[in-house]
Amino acid sequence: MNILLVLTSHDQLGNTGHKTGFWLEEFAAPYYVFKDAGATLTLASPLGGQPPLDPKSDDPSAQTEATERFKQDPEAQQALANTVRLDTISAADYDAVFYPGGHGPLWDLAEDPKSIALIEAMYAAGKPVAAVCHAPGVLRHVKAPNGELLVKGKSVAGFTNTEEAAVQLTDVVPFLVEDMLKQSGADYSKIADWQPYVVRSENLITGQNPASSEPAAQELLQLLQK
Repeated sequence: MNILLVLTSHDQLGNTGHKTGFWLEEFAAPYYVFKDAGATLTLASPLGGQPPLDPKSDDPSAQTEATERFKQDPEAQQALANTVRLDTISAADYDAVFYPGGHGPLWDLAEDPKSIALIEAMYAAGKPVAAVCHAPGVLRHVKAPNGELLVKGKSVAGFTNTEEAAVQLTDVVPFLVEDMLKQSGADYSKIADWQPYVVRSENLITGQNPASSEPAAQELLQLLQK
């Protein structure tokens, strides 16, 4: 099993002067789900190298078993510090792709032609594509083989407008994930804020928030093991 994890390279939180990036739990939880299942993992990002960590995800209140394990794991830290450039990646080499969230992907991966082409190629080849929290934003311009938006008519989840309001970034982000998915014709659903919620539609797996990252990774693993 070759699984690709794609992380953001974007570290500016709009015009706030604050930093953003990827959310630690949304990387660490899937990383260990896949690792413990014996998968071979490749980490990629638009610029390669160390992707920026959202400092808020390093806050003591945001820590989980997976993030604590990551902090004791030099091998995982080394892998994260040396992500390969996204433009060197071929979809043919991987069985599935997983996108961790954080606010960063809304700025770079959502608009990145390489990321868009990668998801299109993976999906067209019948391979699982998973994205959690803000990362369903990377599907914004992705087309299905029939030329329509990939999410059109599909059941999806993603960071809710009320969750965005709770972190007070509604007016900072370039677009709201919930609104974008609905406007793109997706069958968007959600549950209570901050609760784990994962939706699968064919080979597309989406999760609502950080708590959904581990179940989303498990869902992807089940698809691969079928």
